[in-house]
Amino acid sequence: MLLIPVIDLMRGQVVRAVRGDRQSYRPIVSTLCAGSDPVEMARALCRHCASSRLYVADLDALTGGSAQTDVLRALLQALPTLELWLDAGFADAAAAAALRERIGALADGVMPGAAAARVVPVLASESLRSLGALRDAFAQPGTGVLSLDRRDGHRLDPAGCWDHPELWPGRVIVMTLERVGADAGPDLDTLREVRTRAPAAQVVGAGGIRNADDLARAQAAGAYAWLVASALHDGRLAAAGSEALGTAPHPPRRP
Repeated sequence: MLLIPVIDLMRGQVVRAVRGDRQSYRPIVSTLCAGSDPVEMARALCRHCASSRLYVADLDALTGGSAQTDVLRALLQALPTLELWLDAGFADAAAAAALRERIGALADGVMPGAAAARVVPVLASESLRSLGALRDAFAQPGTGVLSLDRRDGHRLDPAGCWDHPELWPGRVIVMTLERVGADAGPDLDTLREVRTRAPAAQVVGAGGIRNADDLARAQAAGAYAWLVASALHDGRLAAAGSEALGTAPHPPRRP
């Protein structure tokens, strides 16, 4: 199972996410590196997990402000092989495409379009404006990732994305917000439900991982990957290649 490290960006720095309560987030304190600089934290997380993927939640954009394009561009410049999964509150595919272009257009030393091509938009049920937007966003295979969001047993889903698995793409995140940073364990029941409804999808869990035992249970439940932050910052998951992080072979990619 893959580990995908996560950073939450707010006002240009990395913050600690706890239960999805974005107003209470504070600058991160991590065992992996000092400070809350996004580039240094991204380097440390990706090195620790031996990951070329990084999930970034742009909290400024998610709370109605402007996307942090300078920070996102700096991440792509500093990590030239990075695949950046970006959740910035996209209402539809057009919004995602516009931000990708802005991020990539001014990336110094990068061919036009090359940086933007490494940005994978995460379109979340919390933010999508309609079922039509869901349908259009994933009309072409491999164009992004769908996040199915919920908090305290309730779906965050004004468009009804959870009820239409026929419109889901090949990569789906199960985002259980009250377990993020809460030391509560992963939501494996919901992950299994989504896998049953979309057996061909790569299902990615988010929230609740505390230790290597949780990772093992998530893999046994069929998770393709898991988004992780707190357990990495707190030193509860060892570096990639060690038994504590997990060395099981990655499952094959599906188209």
